[in-house]
Amino acid sequence: MSQIVRPDPRYQASYLEAHDEFGGAHRDGDGDLVQAADPTVGFEGFSFTREGLEDRDEFRRFVQVRRADELPETPRPAGFVPCTFLWVVEGEEYLGSIALRHELSDFLLEQGGHIGYSIRPSARRQGHASTALRQVLELAGEMGLERVLITCDEDNEASRATIEGAGGEYEDSRSGKRRYWVTTIATDRPEGARLS
Repeated sequence: MSQIVRPDPRYQASYLEAHDEFGGAHRDGDGDLVQAADPTVGFEGFSFTREGLEDRDEFRRFVQVRRADELPETPRPAGFVPCTFLWVVEGEEYLGSIALRHELSDFLLEQGGHIGYSIRPSARRQGHASTALRQVLELAGEMGLERVLITCDEDNEASRATIEGAGGEYEDSRSGKRRYWVTTIATDRPEGARLS
């Protein structure tokens, strides 16, 4: 059964296989490999390449960047918000990514939403996106969010079904994106029992 985990170097080989499988397509929920510096806010930027991520130390640095993004004190470009990046895995296999943005910027309110996700092509239509979304809705509830905005392209039937299956209430469409509000899931897990 698939689950969400924080990015971890042990998934390096599988992550790179999935990267190749996506074939350069945009992947919601995985973040960018390159982010330009923004000296106005003390953000140094970063640049990763597919080839560079084959190096163990470079992949560890990549994981550190992803994990640090959830901390409010981490420098980020102007207009960006703290984001918890998570990986969808089954055993030792990386299946995809899902991200929980802690708040909404103007852009995220219009198009991006709180949550973005993508599942590698060979793992689609197996329920992994629904499972990951349910788990992230629990995490969002633990973070104090009562409801979250999730968007998808107008023509993405699979994502639309995933969001509606999670209780998404359609609000409207803007710039080719369907916008849904979803109530988070309350859990009785103690504060310290979050993801590792």
